[in-house]
Amino acid sequence: MKLILLSISLILFSCSLFSQDKLIHVFVALCDNDSQGIVPVPKSIGDGTKPNSNLYWGAGYGMRHFFDKKTTDWVLVAELESNNPMILDRILFKHKTKDIYLLAEAYNGWNIRECTENFLLNSNGQKPEKIIYKDQEFEFGGGADLFVYIGHNGLMDFDVNPKFKETKIQKDVMILGCYSKSYFKEHVKNANANPILWTTHLMAPEAYVLHGALNGYVINETGIQIDERAAQAYNTYQKCGIKGAQGLFTSGF
Repeated sequence: MKLILLSISLILFSCSLFSQDKLIHVFVALCDNDSQGIVPVPKSIGDGTKPNSNLYWGAGYGMRHFFDKKTTDWVLVAELESNNPMILDRILFKHKTKDIYLLAEAYNGWNIRECTENFLLNSNGQKPEKIIYKDQEFEFGGGADLFVYIGHNGLMDFDVNPKFKETKIQKDVMILGCYSKSYFKEHVKNANANPILWTTHLMAPEAYVLHGALNGYVINETGIQIDERAAQAYNTYQKCGIKGAQGLFTSGF
């Protein structure tokens, strides 16, 4: 009997050791008319210092508003402080039915370069950061599983030179910005990251795209399947035609 109990204990310990939460880290560069090379949007949603009303955060299809108010798949569980003055808002979501957590950070639009660089370094497994929620400790930053960039493609305006390290651990990335595959391709390769969703043309990087893509990601669908979900979501809201939407999103190199 003791031997049986010991075996059960070892099995339970093994399960707890190897069964880990899937962690998603989302970097949002707030839309900013004054500092980004974008077609200007209304001032009320184009001030990169005001996340609550920003196009990519607090507005109707922004990351925070959409995931908190317009979907039941994700639950806002915590508002977190940040020691980084560039991050103006920081929130933690949990998937409604799965043990998956999503950390979303809103970067001041004037700090789009730093947001881009941090996204790339994290996708290389660098700069892990511990987050504690209800006595649970999660390692976001370079310790997460999936990294998402949302916002203007700053690489159309400036260059970055992140110092990547050699790594055999390949992280997943999604990049929702105009022409993201063309501009991010070499950096993603050098980071040894796996691009499961990025774009081939101009696009509106709004949160319904990420929501649709994550519906596939959380059930371990392939990149092609996730791309299709993103295209379907984009067409639903943009009314651009499904063929055009399907041509906008792609997976892999």
